[in-house]
Amino acid sequence: MQDQRKMIIVKEIAYWKENKMLPEHYCDYLLTLYTEGNGVEKSQVKKEGKSIIFIFSLLFFSFIPITIFLLYFTELSFILQMAISLIFLIFCFVGIFLYNKNQLNVDIPATVAAIIILLCSVVFGLKFFSNEIIFLYIILFLNCLFWYLCGKRYKLLYFTISAIIGAFLLIILIVSKYLL
Repeated sequence: MQDQRKMIIVKEIAYWKENKMLPEHYCDYLLTLYTEGNGVEKSQVKKEGKSIIFIFSLLFFSFIPITIFLLYFTELSFILQMAISLIFLIFCFVGIFLYNKNQLNVDIPATVAAIIILLCSVVFGLKFFSNEIIFLYIILFLNCLFWYLCGKRYKLLYFTISAIIGAFLLIILIVSKYLL
């Protein structure tokens, strides 16, 4: 059997053992069988997984400055800016799906996706409703509402807190601008 396939199977059996999905002696037997008696070091399995997650996390985080640069510092057409941002969003949503499927923490791709959605919606609002600032307030409030709903639905506390703080600051801005 190919080494890569064996490693995948060994990782899966180690996962089963760790989460007690099979009795420990069954997992030990399967690990001995697939490693041909050599055994497997937990650090070897986890080290490879952690390095891949770290690389993908850096990739997701790099989407934020690239999106900011595209939207605010280039003279690309609006459609091209939005298309590239949409590609980044698709990568983030695929990352959320894959992280969730592998039972990993989806915080990084979800946060990056939320920030890209915020940036794109603000640019979109300023592009089409530049004379009416009320539309920008509505877009910001809808982003806060989206963050709040995602935070409650997926039990992401930082999304909920960010939404509440953002809505609170937006209300303070509107009140201070129009009523004071």
